Amino acid sequence: MIPLSDLNAVKEALRAQRIETPSWAYANSGTRFKVFPQPGVPRTPEEKIADAAKVHELTGIAPSVALHIPWDRVDDFGALSKYANDLGISIGAINTNVFQDEDYKLGSVTNPDPRIRRKATDHLLEAIDIMDATGSKDLKFWFSDGINYPGQDDLRTRQDRLAAALREAYDRLGDDQRILLEYKLFEPAFYATDVPDWGTSYAHCVELGPKATVCIDTGHHAPGTNIEFIVAFLLRQGKLGAFDFNSRFYADDDLMAGAADPFQLFRIMWEIVRADALDPSYGINFMLDQCHNIEAKIPAIIRSVLNVQEATAKALLVDRDALFAAQRNGDVLGANAVLMDAYNTDVRPLLAELREDAGLDPDPVAAYHRSGYQDKIVAERADGQQAGWGA
Repeated sequence: MIPLSDLNAVKEALRAQRIETPSWAYANSGTRFKVFPQPGVPRTPEEKIADAAKVHELTGIAPSVALHIPWDRVDDFGALSKYANDLGISIGAINTNVFQDEDYKLGSVTNPDPRIRRKATDHLLEAIDIMDATGSKDLKFWFSDGINYPGQDDLRTRQDRLAAALREAYDRLGDDQRILLEYKLFEPAFYATDVPDWGTSYAHCVELGPKATVCIDTGHHAPGTNIEFIVAFLLRQGKLGAFDFNSRFYADDDLMAGAADPFQLFRIMWEIVRADALDPSYGINFMLDQCHNIEAKIPAIIRSVLNVQEATAKALLVDRDALFAAQRNGDVLGANAVLMDAYNTDVRPLLAELREDAGLDPDPVAAYHRSGYQDKIVAERADGQQAGWGA
């Protein structure tokens, strides 16, 4: 039985939790084989923001939405930010796109051609202008840059080019802005990726300075990678800036967070709780980065938010005193049992009570289906070009 005082502390921590949803998850997406359009999908950045606001309205813990440039380009980003604020949310991380232009076949900021490197770096700087207009604090980089064949380009020179572009962007940041540098093991490059792992990202962030931090995408690792170790290490170094939560069975599957391996999500969140890094004041941006190719998008995003919340609640229930005592005593099975007791706890009643206390429906997915919002957007968005990866 958990003491009531501890349970109140758990609730307080959960009330403060914040999860950011991605604008592109509300739009059409698919695989390289096919994109299946869905009725009611947003046509504009404003409609994506409206869907994100609906998710926040029902969950109470998703008050910001990340943008992707150029997919979410508008003429007046200040007005877009105000539109979001009027709906009760804010603009979160600004994501750059240096992977869909014809010029980037051999890379963007690491391309052998200085003209193309300049073009890519200018896009990074443009994203900071957008941050200035929207009030966003986070600039997220994911570079698809890499090579397919040994000898295709010089590995070390490409790192020098990458460092130069990062430096130029870093020096343009405002006082309260920062870079989130994401990594990915492979794809679309198959022999060598220029930012393939957390160590490469970490090294560049250290070189840049305190306003550069690592973003962990949970789908961007080799099978079997111990992601919670990476979390613990980066927390200890003060270099963990953000997550891109999603699930993977094989590669970069971008499925709903917690769907494939909820135990892994729990282990990650335990390291966060262990470091007292859950509160927004710590500075970690807990983002989703997913594509809902066959499932209904808004309910899937709500489900993802709830999955992260459930993993967090279980992590908060870990009996720290008992765990640390077992660890100090070398009690292998005892220590493991303490962790598993928390993981095996059914936290759904606790979270339902938490939502009711906040004036929310205890079941946000059911509330969405009852709300009539899906029928409304299907009717309102019957015409026009739906948003997707290229729009």
